[in-house]
Amino acid sequence: MFDLTKLHTFGLAASAENYSHFKSFRELSDNLNVFQTGRYLLLGQGSNCIFVDDFEGRIVRLDNEGIQVEEDERGYRLTVQAGENWHKLVVFCMKKGIFGFENLALIPGTVGAAPIQNIGAYGVELAQFVEYVNCLNLTSGRNIKLAQQDCQFGYRDSVFKKNPSNSLVIHSVVFYIPKNWQAVAHYGELLKLKQPSAQDIFDKVVQIRRQKLPDPDEIGNAGSFFKNPLVSRNHLASLRCDWVDIPYYDVDQTSVKVPAAWLIDKLGFKGKKEGGIGCHPHQALVLTNDGTGTGKQLLVLARDIQEKVSQEFAISLENEVRLIGKKGPISL
Repeated sequence: MFDLTKLHTFGLAASAENYSHFKSFRELSDNLNVFQTGRYLLLGQGSNCIFVDDFEGRIVRLDNEGIQVEEDERGYRLTVQAGENWHKLVVFCMKKGIFGFENLALIPGTVGAAPIQNIGAYGVELAQFVEYVNCLNLTSGRNIKLAQQDCQFGYRDSVFKKNPSNSLVIHSVVFYIPKNWQAVAHYGELLKLKQPSAQDIFDKVVQIRRQKLPDPDEIGNAGSFFKNPLVSRNHLASLRCDWVDIPYYDVDQTSVKVPAAWLIDKLGFKGKKEGGIGCHPHQALVLTNDGTGTGKQLLVLARDIQEKVSQEFAISLENEVRLIGKKGPISL
């Protein structure tokens, strides 16, 4: 058995039957036999998944690195290997004067994991910069190039997340970043910035995230546990009869996004604990592990939050973090 405790930032004690670690795409493609010996799970830096039980199968990691930049009159094309750290890529771009990723600063995880979740923050989503995602089909052994429109990107969703067989391994991502940069500062605390530069936005986002989100090196966590729910404008109008201060962000003509943290906070969950698992006292959207927590305790607290929000607000919260059980991903 292979110990997984330090391979996911939440830090619950868990193990896997087998473990394979590849440093390059060639090394991975030369060892496809490891995927034919039973159940497997692809793992990046473990910042957006929680092992709530021992995994009955093989964990596979791909840590290939490399950034290639091409420039044309309109913008920059970046081919980035899947094992690159996402925030380090953002910093690399800032230093090169390639602006667009600054709102996505300090999001944990790898570049290869970013399209799966379609990471986003402060009014920007990864999908708007993706040109192609290069994958290895583990069934056929063929290399596949998926264009942006083929990735079926949605709010924290993609075709990779919907792929039940887990047969596609992302080994690199091609981004296109236009040169005609425009600040995106209409979301949350960025509204306080006056005519901000890309560096101003980057600095503010880093400051906000460091203030709001606990360091996983200090206390186990996987960032935002729940997605911010989308609700209809009619439902919002109904909620405002009882909760006049409910915040929301426009999505389109029929729906809005409501901060899950606000819903959870209003129900008094901040600081609440279930054994070694807690709801962070300063950020209700983050669940934490003090080092003694168990998968069972996590599911009890998360399901309690989900149930109470549904009862009070008639809103269904979905977990943003991937929960991994004995046989693979599970749902609340």
